[in-house]
Amino acid sequence: MMSSSVTNWKYIYFVGIGGIGMSALARWFNANGFEVAGYDKTMTPLVKKLIEEGITVTLEDEITTIPAGFTQDPQQTLIIYTPAVPVQHKQMIYFRDTNFLILKRSQVLGILTKNLRTIGVAGTHGKTTTSSLVAHILRHAQVNSTAFLGGITQNYGTNLLLNEPTEHLEEVFCVVEADEFDRSFLTLFPEIAIVTSTDADHLDIYGKHEAVLESFRDYVSQIDENGALFMRDGLEIASSTKAKVLTYSLKNGDYHSTNIRIENARFVFDLIYPEGVIEGIAMKIPGYHNIENSIAATAVALYLGVTPEKIREALENYGGVKRRFEYQVEEEGCVYIDDYAHHPAEIEAFLSSVKGLYPGRHVTAIFQPHLFTRTRDFADGFAESLSLADRLLLLEIYPARELPIEGVNAEMVLEKVTTPDKQLVAKEEVLKILKELNTDIVVTIGAGDIDTLVEPIRNLLKNPVANN
Repeated sequence: MMSSSVTNWKYIYFVGIGGIGMSALARWFNANGFEVAGYDKTMTPLVKKLIEEGITVTLEDEITTIPAGFTQDPQQTLIIYTPAVPVQHKQMIYFRDTNFLILKRSQVLGILTKNLRTIGVAGTHGKTTTSSLVAHILRHAQVNSTAFLGGITQNYGTNLLLNEPTEHLEEVFCVVEADEFDRSFLTLFPEIAIVTSTDADHLDIYGKHEAVLESFRDYVSQIDENGALFMRDGLEIASSTKAKVLTYSLKNGDYHSTNIRIENARFVFDLIYPEGVIEGIAMKIPGYHNIENSIAATAVALYLGVTPEKIREALENYGGVKRRFEYQVEEEGCVYIDDYAHHPAEIEAFLSSVKGLYPGRHVTAIFQPHLFTRTRDFADGFAESLSLADRLLLLEIYPARELPIEGVNAEMVLEKVTTPDKQLVAKEEVLKILKELNTDIVVTIGAGDIDTLVEPIRNLLKNPVANN
């Protein structure tokens, strides 16, 4: 039986603590006086940061590596896991066999947020940037709010924003990413919701696109009937909600942009809303998709009474999210950008924006596919979007939670890419190959462990002589 309060537990153990959403929860519990520990399979910068903050993290899937206090009493320890953990995970088997309460991250978020004014941001892509934009605008406007984000914000250096202490939690806004993976967002009952996109994805879970759409319809049916749904124009999910429905997109809907231009390497636009216009917003973060994300965030902020001027200020000083169009090197003759894109639509949006910002420049893309099932289901889409690059270095598939699927590999994408300058490379060979290439603009793309290459590539491109 799931408790309705987190105060029943003393110890919180995370299986998959290094995940971006999981780590935010871990930080929340750690900041609120709980004993926190966890497992992850890789020592990433995020895991190192958790350890620095006093959280015990083990990289070995062994029962003996779980700190002693966490196993003494199942009544005092809550286990939080990510569905990305494989079913044969030893620690998970132990926790199941010894009757610990085991909840998904989304279930725990449901418990934490049920007494707050929740703003749930859902979508197959765009939700991390959009949710962090909403959180940033509210924080800038001094609206008491908290946020569990799916990325490290550049403005705050964290994926968790804590609200000011108050006796009236029911007045605190809580921004959360509502994750469609494994239908996790169905644990949330938001007052306000944004839905950015409903593309076919996670077909290993859903089977077909219609099942994805049905899940989104179920999610928006859970919005408070006195609340509001802000939906990207053209989506077909609103029939199931009793909430007020408002639309947005780059060019259409109740909220949209006009007069988009590039000035001094910044995307500038006017934002049209039902009561007026905010003119000349100069975004610090680039990309047409980020204009659209900012429109969604602005729509919610206006709905909550934030002034247009406060919104403009917030948008213009918003620094973005780590691994979302993140500049690593920006020098004359050398630009390096890293992005988390792992779906064909995201890759197309990212590469199109790079091409728009740097017309006529040569783009070398390094891409790591994420999941065998996603590669199998969208091989044609990956090939088409990656063909926007002038040169492609393609890594093998990052398996994450999956076992290999016979006949599914990176080669099946590579052979469909129309860019002539393309090759399949081992992750360990990337730096060596880059040293030998004449590059102009370099981008790394992917959601696997390609992020471990970011710092070495940055160092190589900033100091090419020293690295030869």
